[in-house]
Amino acid sequence: MAGGLVIVVVLVAAVQLISGGGGGGGAGGSGGARAVVAGTPIGAAAPARTGGSSAAARATPVGGASGLPSSASLEAAPGTGTPGTERVPILMYHVIAPPPPGAPFPGLYVTPDLFAAQMHALAAAGWHAVTQDQMRAYWARGVALPKGKPIVVSFDNGYQSQYSKALPVMRSLGWAGVENIQLTGLPPSQGGFAAGQIKGLIAAGWELDTQGISHADLIRLTPAELHQQVAVSRAIIRKRFGVPVNWFCYPSGHYDPTVVAAVRAAGYVGSTTVVPGWAGPAADPYRLARLRVLGGTAPAALLDQIAAAKAGGPPPASYGPA
Repeated sequence: MAGGLVIVVVLVAAVQLISGGGGGGGAGGSGGARAVVAGTPIGAAAPARTGGSSAAARATPVGGASGLPSSASLEAAPGTGTPGTERVPILMYHVIAPPPPGAPFPGLYVTPDLFAAQMHALAAAGWHAVTQDQMRAYWARGVALPKGKPIVVSFDNGYQSQYSKALPVMRSLGWAGVENIQLTGLPPSQGGFAAGQIKGLIAAGWELDTQGISHADLIRLTPAELHQQVAVSRAIIRKRFGVPVNWFCYPSGHYDPTVVAAVRAAGYVGSTTVVPGWAGPAADPYRLARLRVLGGTAPAALLDQIAAAKAGGPPPASYGPA
């Protein structure tokens, strides 16, 4: 009975949050980062190309109202008929702001100026940000990607600075990000999303995915609690924002075969981890690697980090505390 009451309370809070705005992921003052690290509790489209380094064909990318491809347009987009083979690094960001005094995890903060420098360095090096839905359409059906080397820029937990600081930089480059929101977390007064900002990201061509309702440690939940975090959160977001929510992002990176099975059963097409490496079409789509970008990472160092991670192996079958 007590467990059922907890689930009801969490669901009510989640519905109130996405109905009235505010969906940040963390605790602490003025945009403070939620203590979430691996293993620790805590938008116009460019010319297109079809494939890896040997692909010569070109196609016109599909686009939504923002000029960037929407998930719906990607589903209807014709492909080449030849699945793409190119591997794609997925970057992971949290707060785009300086760390406040006493922040427990200052590494989760990347200053706005440094973030802008990193994005421009990526562009100068030939990278072009794509969404995970674009990545999947390319891998599955050969749907054209924009010209350049594909990279995903993802953001966790729903910090307001991702809207106010990251979005303008990404938009200036004609890029879209991936937002992994949780349905409860910081109110706007403490750095979470304000009303309408999630819709603003979607209108700018960003992909909306989720980390669940409350950033729970999924491997420690009962089956009913796991269903609420994984399946019910997706249903709520799909209904409220009218987007497919195709991807799950494991909170703190924790997962095991039971969690993976729940994510698959909930209808997600894949999920992302915190294990460093590059994502690829031959990998298990429910255990895709990502690269955490820590505060203070110089643009040149980020390029080196991306290159070095290409040699990484696949994420393990389970990840998290024993």
